[in-house]
Amino acid sequence: MNRLLRLIAGLAALSLAACASLEPRPELPAEPAAVLGSGTVLDGLIAEAEARHPGESGFRLVREGPEAFAIRARTALVAGRSLDVQTYIWHDDTTGGFLAVRLLEAADRGVKVRLLVDDMDARAKNYAFAALDAHPNIDVRMFNPFQSRAGALSFAFEALGSFSRINRRMHNKTWIADNRIAIVGGRNLGDEYFGASDEVNFVDLDFAMVGPIVRDASASFDRYWNSPLAYPMTLLAPEDVSPAALLALRERVAPKIAQAEASRFATELRKNDAVQRLVAGDWPMVWSGRFFFVSDDPLKAAGETEGAAGSQVLALLAPLMKSSSTNVTIISPYFVPGEVGTRFLTDIARSGRNVWVLTNSLAANDVAMVYGGYSEWRKPLLEGGVKLWELKPTPGSTVKSSLFGSSGASLHTKALVVDGRVAFVGSYNIDPRSTSLNCEQGIFVESGAIAAQLDQIFSTDSAGEHAWAVTLQGRKLEWQDGMQTHDSAPDASAGRRFQAWIGRALPVSSQL
Repeated sequence: MNRLLRLIAGLAALSLAACASLEPRPELPAEPAAVLGSGTVLDGLIAEAEARHPGESGFRLVREGPEAFAIRARTALVAGRSLDVQTYIWHDDTTGGFLAVRLLEAADRGVKVRLLVDDMDARAKNYAFAALDAHPNIDVRMFNPFQSRAGALSFAFEALGSFSRINRRMHNKTWIADNRIAIVGGRNLGDEYFGASDEVNFVDLDFAMVGPIVRDASASFDRYWNSPLAYPMTLLAPEDVSPAALLALRERVAPKIAQAEASRFATELRKNDAVQRLVAGDWPMVWSGRFFFVSDDPLKAAGETEGAAGSQVLALLAPLMKSSSTNVTIISPYFVPGEVGTRFLTDIARSGRNVWVLTNSLAANDVAMVYGGYSEWRKPLLEGGVKLWELKPTPGSTVKSSLFGSSGASLHTKALVVDGRVAFVGSYNIDPRSTSLNCEQGIFVESGAIAAQLDQIFSTDSAGEHAWAVTLQGRKLEWQDGMQTHDSAPDASAGRRFQAWIGRALPVSSQL
């Protein structure tokens, strides 16, 4: 009986703690990005190229996971002034650990490192991030953090007690070295984002960028870093920010480099043509003078805006699509257009313009409930003239992103092309969560060459080898790949079908 009473008392205490709101962050001095210089390796490599293209920025679509990893690892290795990293997820695995070690080594060389991580994933790694913050050249901040720093029960109670705040996350992904080169797009930091997983790998996409667009990315980073929702680790867990914790972390991660270099991923990395060209400096970029970096106001995560009005990304995407002359091509892993979005896209299609969409199949979607939300609008989209393809979960659909013939692939690319002229790559999904809840960002580039590359990616990934075309035969849906025809979502387990049904049956569409 006493044990039961203690359990009830403990749960009550947790519940009360959860009801306590996160204390407002004290005012802190604004910290800007490092100013441009001329003394680092990256200055020497990039400044001359920038000078040859005044007013323009250079862009490279980074399709392959190994190349995306190599760019981050290489820039961390040669950075001489600053490294700014903003991410939604950072896994403690082979690639995530390797990158953490590279950042720690950079800080040891005197490089100023700023890490801004969404706390939904980072809370479970609180001790490691606090230990990094103990380094004099590393500052770590958590975006929209939990007040509690450990424990599954306290996590659950706080999530319930502060749901309206906790439900809003920072989905942005940015990696900036010396304010000279930036990598921005859909990738988090972890094995499945770099093609290093033995299981499911994500088909993803980044922009690597040099030129003035990098300073735009830095300005966005600064806006989030100095936001009242970005809490220093010294405020959240001061007892864990200690020299002893940093020493313990060093001892734990020291083997990471050797382990990573001995892995199958590293072996394949050394053979990868794109990676070897990067190392050799043979790394062509497309230059354009018409570009724009957009990111949502970080206070969107505080609930200061309602619905689509808070999406600065959508505020630019929508008129771009509406102004199209011939084609709108969309790649969105989580695609839940809703009534308004469906009407918007079908209006474009009914006017005689092509609207093509590639999203995840039920079998490939890592969040099956989202597929349920999408399925509600599939017939109206097809009836309105929108063409749909769903990515297969087969190893072949990873193209070169998976090195090990993993058991499946899941689409994670967020991109759009209009009229073969303007390209968009970012973190934004066409769904209610990206539009109304999460903070997102992206880059618009006017370039026929970049647009053609994206159109080719769409063409490759929507081909029958990699995707099913979804069509209407009368009132019935069919999935076709040129070899077989299915009358229901192919290759999906009963469990996935049940989860998708829940996503469609329950009133949760605003959360998808």
